Amino acid sequence: MFDRILVPTDGSDVALNAADSAVRLAARFDATLHVLHVLELGELPPGIEDADADEFAHVGETAIDELTSAAGDAGVETATDVVESHGPTHEVIVEFANEHAADLVVMGTHGRTGLDRFVLGSVTERTLRESDVPVLTVHEGGSLPANLDLENVLVPIDGSQSADAALALGIDLAAETDATLHLITLVDTSKPWHRAASGETQEAVDELGKDVLDNALLRAEATDVGTIEGSVGRGKPETAILEYAADHDADCIVMGTHGRSGLNRYLLGSVTEHVVRTADAPVLSVRAVEDQ
Repeated sequence: MFDRILVPTDGSDVALNAADSAVRLAARFDATLHVLHVLELGELPPGIEDADADEFAHVGETAIDELTSAAGDAGVETATDVVESHGPTHEVIVEFANEHAADLVVMGTHGRTGLDRFVLGSVTERTLRESDVPVLTVHEGGSLPANLDLENVLVPIDGSQSADAALALGIDLAAETDATLHLITLVDTSKPWHRAASGETQEAVDELGKDVLDNALLRAEATDVGTIEGSVGRGKPETAILEYAADHDADCIVMGTHGRSGLNRYLLGSVTEHVVRTADAPVLSVRAVEDQ
């Protein structure tokens, strides 16, 4: 399912925690783990001159050594790089992922300041918005289960191209790990004035949501996924997703990074970003080629 996994690291606790999930994925799928540290020389902290950049390079090398040691203990093959850059870190990560044919990027959603400033929440979000490669985000304190023993994989869908790409990836993940696949389509009832302005009835919105879910169920049922559950959620989309994930103990949420526009009743990019920031479970975000 994954052959080359890229994990950027800055040595912070959250980055190392995310790397733990990356190692578990690489071990399960016999993938190569590519460890990257970006030395962002253009934005050294106040009082730090370029001449002191060696200290920052040492931090990166130490972070890489810790990660590769953990990967080696798990029998995972690794490759490493330290890249110096005067530009934004997320641009380096996105370019590196494309140039090295990575099929997954794994990042933490928060970081620390000072020497550990490189893989920050803002860097992760910017990478998420611009990456052509799927991005798995992991909160500090959270991780994928050991041995990747997933029980529940949640895929919110809205019929958009990115959601369809997320559905395909979610199906593969559930099939590979024997997890239950949960499909949920959202009807946003938090902004009824949108429908009033367009003249679209609640019944029409409900019916479209049901059609989206039925089509997704047909796709999933034609695969090797053992157990599939589907539902139509109502309310504010990000709230409904988070509540469903908590109620069903989701081990991973797979979402598209772009969604339908118009009445805002389906999954928009802002919904995905909100879920990434607040969900306890790791979130695997993917965009469709057509959205790029």
